[in-house]
Amino acid sequence: MRMLLTAQMDTETANRSVAEGTMAKVIEEVVDQLDPEAAYFTVQNGRRTCLMVFDMQDSAQMPPTLEPPFRVNSTIALQPVMNLDDLREGLGGMKH
Repeated sequence: MRMLLTAQMDTETANRSVAEGTMAKVIEEVVDQLDPEAAYFTVQNGRRTCLMVFDMQDSAQMPPTLEPPFRVNSTIALQPVMNLDDLREGLGGMKH
């Protein structure tokens, strides 16, 4: 299932991680593990935020997937999402 991971990092913890040079390692670990179809980095609510869309095969992937962002004290949201092709397929299967 296509999922959207949103990780908002605590500013103080993220600042320390950047200063110590560990932030890139955390991000690379997540990217290597998820192999996301899309990854974006921005600011939301004044916090460094990472948005990644990836395919989750099984809910058992949650603990190893979420551990690296938790290590930098992130607030995490994980939700199923669709792309346009998924939406078209879903709407096409509805009875009118």
